[in-house]
Amino acid sequence: MKLAFIGASATAVATARQLAQRGHDVIVIDKDKDRIDSLTDQLDCGFVLGDGTRPDILREIDASTTHAIFCMTSNDQANILASLVARSLGCPRVITKIEDPEFEHIAIELGLENIIVPARTIGRFLADMVEGQDILELSSIIKGEARVFSFVVNENQAGPVSALELPDDTRLMCIYRGGNFILPDEDMKVKNDDEVVLITHSKQIPGLRERFIDAVKIR
Repeated sequence: MKLAFIGASATAVATARQLAQRGHDVIVIDKDKDRIDSLTDQLDCGFVLGDGTRPDILREIDASTTHAIFCMTSNDQANILASLVARSLGCPRVITKIEDPEFEHIAIELGLENIIVPARTIGRFLADMVEGQDILELSSIIKGEARVFSFVVNENQAGPVSALELPDDTRLMCIYRGGNFILPDEDMKVKNDDEVVLITHSKQIPGLRERFIDAVKIR
C-alpha cells in the first residue's frame, strides 16, 4: 500500500518504520528540513519537505492514490485541517492524531472517522495491564466489511434510540455521554452532544455520513 505521514513525530516515525519494513510504500511529509535530513539514513521511505496542510503538497504525493494518510503533527488544529484537505482530495482513509479531547469532539462532528488519542490509548493499556486484564485490540475483532461509525447527536436527533431508524446491517454499540461509557437498551434516549458508536457494513457508511454528519453541516 501507498501510505503517507504528515509530521515526523516519534510515533509517526516508529509507525512508518514498521510499515516500510513490511513492504509498504511510505512517504513522510514535514516542514522541518533538519528533521527530514536526520531521518533520511534511518528510514527506507520517501520524504517531502513542506506543509502537509497545504493542498499543493498533498497533490504532489497524489492523495487520491494514497491508501491512507496519517496526520500526526504536534498540533491538533493542523492535524484536523490536514485530514480535511486529504479527504477533499480523494484520500480513501485518513487517520487523525488528537491530544486535546475538545478537538476530538470537533473532529468527530466534522466526520473524521479514524481518530487516535495516544495519551488516552496508552493510559488505558497500562491501566488494564497493571490490573491483569487481557488486552484485545479492536482491529482483531472488526474484520472484513465490518466498520465502526460514530457521530455526535445534535438537538434534532435527540430522542429514543428507536427513532434513529438505523439501516440494515447496522447496530448501536455504545454511547459516550460526558466521557462516560454507556451500554444502551431499547428504551434509552440519546441526548444532545452524546457520541453514538455504531457497528455497520462498509456499504452503509456513505449513507450514515450523509444522514448524521453532512446533514448537520447543511443546517
